[in-house]
Amino acid sequence: MSEQTSFVEIRHAQKSFGALEVLKDISLKVSRGQIVGIIGSSGSGKSTLLRAINDLDPLTGGEIWLDGVQVNKKLPHRQYEKHINEMRQQVGMVFQHFNLFPHMTARENVTMAPKLLKGMSQGDADRLAEEQLDKVGMLERIDYYPSQLSGGQKQRVAIARALAMKPKLMLFDEATSALDPELVEEVNLVMKKLAEEHMTMIIVTHEMDFAASVCDRVLFMDKGVVVEEGPPEVLFKNPTQPRTREFLRKHLEGAK
Repeated sequence: MSEQTSFVEIRHAQKSFGALEVLKDISLKVSRGQIVGIIGSSGSGKSTLLRAINDLDPLTGGEIWLDGVQVNKKLPHRQYEKHINEMRQQVGMVFQHFNLFPHMTARENVTMAPKLLKGMSQGDADRLAEEQLDKVGMLERIDYYPSQLSGGQKQRVAIARALAMKPKLMLFDEATSALDPELVEEVNLVMKKLAEEHMTMIIVTHEMDFAASVCDRVLFMDKGVVVEEGPPEVLFKNPTQPRTREFLRKHLEGAK
């Protein structure tokens, strides 16, 4: 796939939970190295869309493509399991609530997947853990357990764990929303560093300042549709849609 063509492509994504339609015919293209932010109220479908990208929330209809390969192929069960595991190794995902294994140190949390899924030796995995934990400013706490870490430190370990698989794409689902305000910036700084390295990222966030400073494009979602999208300097300063203006007005007023 050439650099100019879409690296991530979502085609007519639709997702229903029973009678509730959460995603309504969403199409989206993301270029390699691009950083896309997704904003919107709770229940707008942001996280569902993000989770659909690596088929954690399988779509009811539509297609997800990554680097020219369809992620959500219709395959017999065994073939699907092999295919989706291979695809998920290319996508790093950081959740709101860390999802670290509490009985494992930071080192062990980071080395587990490379050893298990890529057959990496303990020595190579240890060197990889040191490299990735150093990248997120956590090398000094490499042998700490999650219970010994702050929320911000846990999230940085979670980012290092995702990066250890050398993903082509990083997904962040409200990565700072569970953190105390004073811990948010340390995680945002790590994400900004990844942005400077041109890592392809899709970021669901409630932090408008962060989205404005890091993202190439921002999408505003409401009730399962993309209402408006554009460069942050346009979307935040001069939105064209009344729903976008209302959301931003309420959000900015609430942040004061």
